[in-house]
Amino acid sequence: MKRTTTLPDSESPQPLSIKIPSHQVHPSRAELVAMGKALRDRCPRESHAEWNPPHQRLSPVRLLKQGDRGRIPHLVPIRHGRMLESPFTFYRGAALNMAADLASTPVTGFYVQACGDAHLVNFRGFATAERRLIFDIHDLDETLSAPREWDLKRLAASFVIACRDNGLGNATGAEAARVCAQSYREHIIEYGKMRVLDVWYSSIGVEELLPTIRDEKFRDRLLKRIDKEQKRSALEYDFPKLAHTVQGSSMIRDNPPTIFHYHGKYGSDEFESIIQKSFEGYRNSLPPTRHVLLDHYDLKDVAIKVVGVGSVGTFCAVALLMASPNDPLFLQIKEARASVLEPYAGKSVFANHGQRVVNGHHMMQSASDIFLGWSKGTTVKNFYVRQLRDMKIKPNVENLSSTEMILFAEWCGWTLARAHSRDGEPAVIGGYLGKSEVFDKAIAAFAIAYANQNELDYELVKKAASKGKLEVAMER
Repeated sequence: MKRTTTLPDSESPQPLSIKIPSHQVHPSRAELVAMGKALRDRCPRESHAEWNPPHQRLSPVRLLKQGDRGRIPHLVPIRHGRMLESPFTFYRGAALNMAADLASTPVTGFYVQACGDAHLVNFRGFATAERRLIFDIHDLDETLSAPREWDLKRLAASFVIACRDNGLGNATGAEAARVCAQSYREHIIEYGKMRVLDVWYSSIGVEELLPTIRDEKFRDRLLKRIDKEQKRSALEYDFPKLAHTVQGSSMIRDNPPTIFHYHGKYGSDEFESIIQKSFEGYRNSLPPTRHVLLDHYDLKDVAIKVVGVGSVGTFCAVALLMASPNDPLFLQIKEARASVLEPYAGKSVFANHGQRVVNGHHMMQSASDIFLGWSKGTTVKNFYVRQLRDMKIKPNVENLSSTEMILFAEWCGWTLARAHSRDGEPAVIGGYLGKSEVFDKAIAAFAIAYANQNELDYELVKKAASKGKLEVAMER
């Protein structure tokens, strides 16, 4: 096992590990809780309220440019444009900036499989292989073993920033952050009381969330979205929008600048060879049972598809596969770069970052996409692959009311607690957090302080763009 209660003397966070001789039994729940309580002496719960910018804090403009390295050059201005739409979109694209800042904040040193980019838009509903709709973390590009506090702080701050962006005010943002932390704390204590297999089997289904919605209009809107997604088919919805048939061949539609076919340093034949070899590597990463499923389909076309905010400029593509003229499958191919947490939490044990991301999905999600796999292909880039859409219900954050935002914060805190409990010792974490609201209030205070910092950083980057130091392309 890998958790201990001895904190290192160095300032950089290091993983804790409980070292148990093979002849001894696992510590009792009471002992694990006591280990967590002991951590309060080394890292008081109140200390998590602190946000003091490091003395030699790197410029947000410099970090933004650092994050631009290795991206497709003509898409970088689009990335800047999306980030500069608002302080909230800036925050979504600035995971690297916050990772550097979080490294200077107090931590217990207790490592878990962390998301690395746990802002609220990365939580949503999607379907399991059994076609059950669950609520979970969706994007795990930055996942890595790291201090558990970092995920919760990034998540809580995202609620404050989103509430300000929505015009809901600071009071709603602070309450959403507090409720998020409270939900995390209360649920992780509950997971600490459960048997290990029960924790791993646990999931958060939509049927469990619906009873928590008191607003009938909100519940009705959600039920309509669920019904729409459950009826959606790739042939009826995705194919006409994303693809068409040209001279008997199925192809992805170009819709520049966000969807387009590759035109780079490789010729078309060479690029097709690279794609085929990369796809073969992806297939080999899947379990043999998935080979049977995937081999029903033929790869027809691949095109670049610009997605999100933080991913803009990385190699993100959509692949069209067909089993028959009436049986399409769309796969999303995403470049997997080194996690933004690596400089501060340590390198991944996986040499291929696509494999790192896939492992993080399996560690943190209660159910992962059946087509989830990874590849390197013939280039230096690493990739992971999953279905493009599968009953995915993304929150319309910009339209959430105060009541809905606070409820969503509760769901996200619960989800993060479930994810962290699979890898960590929830009884130790719960023992540290305790039954009082001390930790919740500290996280809310941090979230407000960091939201202020985010606004300052946004203005600095906006100013740099206005002076021509950053190239920006605003989309219509």
